[in-house]
Amino acid sequence: MSEAAASTSDAAFCASLVREHDFDRYASTLFVTPEIRRALLSLYAFNVEVSRIRDLVTQPLPGEVRLQWWRDSLTGLEHGGVEGNPVAAELLLTVQRFALPVDRLTRLVDEHQFDLYNDPMPTMAALDAYLSDTSGTLFALAGRIAAGAFENIDHLAHHAGVALGLLQVIASLPRDAAHRQIYVPLDLLARHGVGQEEVFAAKATPAIQAMLTDLRGQALQHLDHTLELAGQAPPAVRPALLPLALVRLDLARGAPDPFRPQPRSHLATLWTLWRAARSATFRAR
Repeated sequence: MSEAAASTSDAAFCASLVREHDFDRYASTLFVTPEIRRALLSLYAFNVEVSRIRDLVTQPLPGEVRLQWWRDSLTGLEHGGVEGNPVAAELLLTVQRFALPVDRLTRLVDEHQFDLYNDPMPTMAALDAYLSDTSGTLFALAGRIAAGAFENIDHLAHHAGVALGLLQVIASLPRDAAHRQIYVPLDLLARHGVGQEEVFAAKATPAIQAMLTDLRGQALQHLDHTLELAGQAPPAVRPALLPLALVRLDLARGAPDPFRPQPRSHLATLWTLWRAARSATFRAR
């Protein structure tokens, strides 16, 4: 296979991976130019690969090995090269083309080490840092791909990442509870008088509902602040922020029982993003 054909095949693999495992971000790339779309899909495919490691291993050690492979690949210390890994090959190409800071990518890898263990998230501050270095990093690097580096990009990406990340914490509650893992911080649980076993029981008690309402309120605050900052950013960054339209939609939808979520349809996702792409505020209205 020629180098050009291999590169095209790697790009197609990344697109397929993101479409299957992260349809929201995949759909958001349909509204950008082909070059930007390919770069974003390599970034999002990398995130899929790293974030789902905990679902592919039964013990922490194999997960640690996989995370270390990604660290080595990003820093040029990989053994045997990355040519056989289409996601790594595409990502490194994107890093070179758009001069992305590798330390942000390795920090994302480091944060996902937390996923391999069933330690509870201790505080809201710890969750904020985790979301900033995972979801926030994706927004920061996507913004650089779409618009280059600009003032306050990391500040904007932090709030965007926390807004989306908090919603994902709520959405993943059923799966996490089934694994006896919890990302809702202990200090927030204590504030609402919720014990970990109560969450693991997967029953939507009034206390749990109040706790999740609290989280949604915080997500909305971060979302609104992000949109204020986005108004001061270069217009070219807007496509990288499109997933925020889905945050607003899901916050408005809510869920009567967080342990029995009603997934948003692909059609609703595409319609919301199309409307948001034509809106100055990502409100999809």
